[in-house]
Amino acid sequence: MRLVSTLVAIAMALLAPDPAPGQDHAVTPGPIEGRPGGPAVSPLQVLIDRAHPGDRIEVEPGSYHGDVLIDKTVTLVGRGRPRLTGSGQGSVIRVSAGHVTIEGLDIDGGGGGDLGRDSSGIHVAAPGVTIRDCHISGALFGIYLRAADGATVDHNRVRGIPRLDPGEKGSGIHVWNTDGFRLIRNEIIDVRDGFYIQSSPHGYLSHNVARDLRYGLHFMFSDDNVFEDNVFENGAAGAALMYSKRITFRRNQFLHNRGFASVGLLLKACDDVLAEDNLIADNARGIFLEGSYRSVFRRNVVAESDVAVVLYDSCANTRFAGNSFVANLTPLNLVGRRTDTVFDGNYWSDNDSPDLDADGITDRPYWLSNIFDHLRGNLTAADLFAQGLAATALAAAERSFPVLEPIPVEDHQPLARPPELAHVPRPARTTRGIRPAGIGLSVLALAGGLAAALGGRLPKPSHKDQP
Repeated sequence: MRLVSTLVAIAMALLAPDPAPGQDHAVTPGPIEGRPGGPAVSPLQVLIDRAHPGDRIEVEPGSYHGDVLIDKTVTLVGRGRPRLTGSGQGSVIRVSAGHVTIEGLDIDGGGGGDLGRDSSGIHVAAPGVTIRDCHISGALFGIYLRAADGATVDHNRVRGIPRLDPGEKGSGIHVWNTDGFRLIRNEIIDVRDGFYIQSSPHGYLSHNVARDLRYGLHFMFSDDNVFEDNVFENGAAGAALMYSKRITFRRNQFLHNRGFASVGLLLKACDDVLAEDNLIADNARGIFLEGSYRSVFRRNVVAESDVAVVLYDSCANTRFAGNSFVANLTPLNLVGRRTDTVFDGNYWSDNDSPDLDADGITDRPYWLSNIFDHLRGNLTAADLFAQGLAATALAAAERSFPVLEPIPVEDHQPLARPPELAHVPRPARTTRGIRPAGIGLSVLALAGGLAAALGGRLPKPSHKDQP
């Protein structure tokens, strides 16, 4: 009994939750760039100045140095992938006219520019623009849409500047105050945020890949957006959404987002979110919910994450149904003392309750948390032992001698077998398996915990890293 009480004291001392990743304040754009001058002007500027609205301008193969302003409705098409290298003083292509099309260009930002002026490979400040099949590198921002209603960005590739830290880079595709945009089949690598979307409703993102960056998707104050068949991987967060309503996620992949405070899918103050048929795998935390209402998660796979769901008691009317939770170290980290979130009819791979009547539902409800989960949710080193004997012993001791008031979070009808989720995508990369070192290390942890408790000495918790 004394051991349990001692370990509970450790847990209670460490209950301050990890901060969620995500910048939660709006970003204000810089001044709109005008016409380049002097040696910064591209030789292509002459072609644009001579063109009439509606003309098609074909750019011959070759290299062109300098920046260009498109201030009339034209189509600018590259033949043989001409290379446009910017002056390094601002955006390479600046669009101030509506319904412009830019296609088939390789664009090099020259590694220069100014974040405060939103220097980009292509900067758009007009409606109805289409950007297709462009390869952008060496620019602070890849493509910047500023009040560019009805824009289409299709099949482009953006690669950031590797030598810069994330705070010195811009987004791969940055969308601000833009209504009705479409981002389709784009690949974004090594930038700060793959997609940064702010104050931009009615967007559609499909078949994009964002990887090796800070956040795959950084999103705020943007309602009625749909995300389908995208991949967000290898960052501090796959997707961080804040202060938005009526967002839909279907068949996306949130993969390999690792770090002490990393997360696959984060929702903060987001209401009426629907997430279905997504793969959320190999993340430090799979799903993170804070201050969000009326969200529905159904037919998703949440797998091989340290914590499957982090849930704040500020969430309400949230439902998880028909999901498959596989090989996670712990199913739930509940922050707070109450929740009305419903878990019903999900599959849990560590549920050992039998199904004696063969109705597909296990004979006992599945309890989502135990005392060790309270401990490990706030002590990073506890992850090493989560699959071992120490965690099992501590959970059994709490069941026998409960000292914490139980929080009733359970799946009332857990599935006995994994559901067939035909629309969940297969992982783009092989995810890592459960860490086998946990079993061996947990034996040492249990012995050390006994010695510390009986000797009246408590281990000093390590300082938690910030995102």
